[in-house]
Amino acid sequence: MNIRTTRTAVLAASLMAVGLAGCSQYVKKDDFNAAIQQLQQKQQDQQQQIDAIKQQMQSQFSKYDAQITAMQGRVSVDTVAHFAFNSSTLNDQDKPALQNFAETMSKYHPNALITVEGFADPAGSRAYNKHLGMERAKAVRDFLVQSGLNADQVRAVSYGEDADRQVAKGASHDRGADNRRVSLTVDSAGTGAVASAAP
Repeated sequence: MNIRTTRTAVLAASLMAVGLAGCSQYVKKDDFNAAIQQLQQKQQDQQQQIDAIKQQMQSQFSKYDAQITAMQGRVSVDTVAHFAFNSSTLNDQDKPALQNFAETMSKYHPNALITVEGFADPAGSRAYNKHLGMERAKAVRDFLVQSGLNADQVRAVSYGEDADRQVAKGASHDRGADNRRVSLTVDSAGTGAVASAAP
């Protein structure tokens, strides 16, 4: 547990303990320790769930060109779908992996929140690429819902041509295939904030 997380846990535990103490204006040591242990257990449970999701995704996408990264409270699955130039039509070759993903999440992690992130190469205007990225994200989101995920469980965002998220920096047209993609982020608790796209 890092320092920032520890401080957050201590603060939350303190507030909880104060609430338990009521008007007595002091915190019982046993209440404080119990609150800390409860928070630590929740963190451990969440990490175990993240580890399980990561392992399942690594197995799921082992034969596909996808990078699996575990972050605090979530798992990122990059490049799960690619698109033709100026197109938001989902390729048939990407559908089996996405369908298996939907089935796995429905069966083992029904409360997880999936964010579908759409991207575009830098050809065209920023506004158009933002729109195109969203159309790609919606195409994957709709397919995941059709494959069994609850519509409330899946959301779509667009990063367009965001330079910080390009796989091949500045590449477009024939060389920009890696930038025309959709990635998935899985939040184990289903409480993550919606990622905001860069302008």
